Formats: sequence, structure tokens, C-alpha cells
Amino acid sequence: MPDSPVDAHPLVSVVVPTRDRPALLARALTAILGQDYPGEIECVVVFDQCEPDLPSDLVIPANRRVQAITNARTPGLAGGRNTGILASDGGLIAFCDDDDEWLPNKLAAQVAELIASPEHAVATTGIITVTAGQPDRERVLAHREITHQMFLRSRIMEVHSSTLLMRRDVLLEKIGLVDEEIPGSYAEDYEWLLRASGYAPLLVIRAPLVRVDLHPKSFFAEQWQTIAAASRYLLEHHPDLRSESRGAARIYGRLAIAEAALGNRREAWRYAFGSLKRQQLQHRAYVALAITLHLLTADRAVRLANRVGKGI
Repeated sequence: MPDSPVDAHPLVSVVVPTRDRPALLARALTAILGQDYPGEIECVVVFDQCEPDLPSDLVIPANRRVQAITNARTPGLAGGRNTGILASDGGLIAFCDDDDEWLPNKLAAQVAELIASPEHAVATTGIITVTAGQPDRERVLAHREITHQMFLRSRIMEVHSSTLLMRRDVLLEKIGLVDEEIPGSYAEDYEWLLRASGYAPLLVIRAPLVRVDLHPKSFFAEQWQTIAAASRYLLEHHPDLRSESRGAARIYGRLAIAEAALGNRREAWRYAFGSLKRQQLQHRAYVALAITLHLLTADRAVRLANRVGKGI
């Protein structure tokens, strides 16, 4: 028998975790519901540790639907995303954080390319970083796909959670849900990307189609204990990270900064030199050393990093 025809415009379920940010949520939902994608869009808004409360003036166009639910799993981003995934119906699933904004053609372009590439299970796009007082910055990868080895070397910040579109069957049966055990849901997206890229390379749509808002509330600037614990978790659960010197240096450097911010000078120096042993020019190690010597504060280091569109 001939293969069944592929639906060019399948139902897309968009999972939006949120917590006490009504104005930002309204902006994100308006952009999702206003997509020029001709297929149906289901938006699942997951309220984490707060009561469901959709914007009262939200306009829901034809061929769009919105449901508001409470995070029924582990508090935080990981549990929120998984609650939304399991409550959705779409053959394709997308993520969008409540503080980000899709450009109108994001979904149409991404769905078309993913459907045309059956060897890929997950697609990403370029981004536009938005920081108060700074010009917007377009960040688009030159690669057509991103391999597991590339993710071992770098987090690749262009692959933001709000860019992700994935096949539901592969997500549930091959890659798995977002890890709810990672401390504080910090780097839960990177942990999932390591597993996803281990299954198949990610497809890159080389256009900036998502505005990522780097406002202060999106930073983990004061959660250094969580950052340290999550970084150790990554190294424990993905031992192949240690095999890639550049990637290991990055994580050891982040650990060094977290320990320095916590005032643990001896641990900070240990991780900093472990980072430099693997990559002599790893800037996080030098930042950590500067913090221990009181030449720089951890909060200022975070602000400077985000000002140039890079994270700690």
C-alpha cells in the first residue's frame, strides 16, 4: 500500500509555563495566537505555584484554542513543561517561555522545514536577544543541524527553549520528558537537548524568529546554590561531558563562579583551575578568580555577560 499522505499543517501544541507574570504572558500568548500558520494551534498555559488566570482581554482567533491548567507535577519549569506536554494533543509540540515572543512567521517556517526533514525530530530557529538599554542582537547559527558533539562543546545559547519544535511521538517514546530531578530546573533545557541530540541532530531554521527577553527576572543571579548543584548533576548524569575538554571547562568554570559567589573560596579556586586545565582561555574561570579576589561581584558578572548576549 502507498504511504499515507503527510499532513502539511498538523495540530501544534504550544506549552507555555508561567508564574505571576500576567503582562509578559499576555504578550507571549498574543504572539502565539497571531501566528500566520494556517493549521490549528493549541496553547496549553501551565500555571506554576499560582492560580490559573488568563488575560481577560485575550483575543482567540478561529483555528486557535487555549487551555489554562495548574502544574500537577514537580514545581518549576521542568514539571510545568511536562504537565503541558501530557495535557496536549498535537502531533507537534513547541515550547514558549512566558517572557519571550514569537515573530509571526515562526511556526509556519519551522513546521514546513521539520515536515520536509523526516530524519530530524526537533527543530530550532535563530533568536533576537532583547536587553534593556542595549540594541537588539540577532543570533543565527550558520549550521544546518546541531549534533550531540556540538552540544557537548557548548550550550549553544541560540538554541533557546522558546525556539523548540518537536515530534510528539519521538519526544515521548525516544527522548523522554524534561528531567524533573535536576535541582531547581536549572539547565533543564540543556539536559534535555543532550538527550535529544543523542537521538538525532537538531534541524536549524536559519532565521531569527523568536525575541528572547533578557530582563532581570529571567536570571538565576541569586540562586548560586542551585546553579552549583545542577552543574554537578549534569556532570554526573552525562559523563560524556567530561570527554569534551571545552564543554567540561565551561561547566567547571560555572561551578567556580557559583562557589565564589557563595564565598567558598577554596572550592572556587579548585574548580577554576580544573576549568583552566581543560581550556586555558575559559573566561568563566578568570571571572571566578576575580570574584574570590573581590575585584568583581557575581551580580555584576551576570549583568555584564547578559549585556553582550552571553550567559554565565
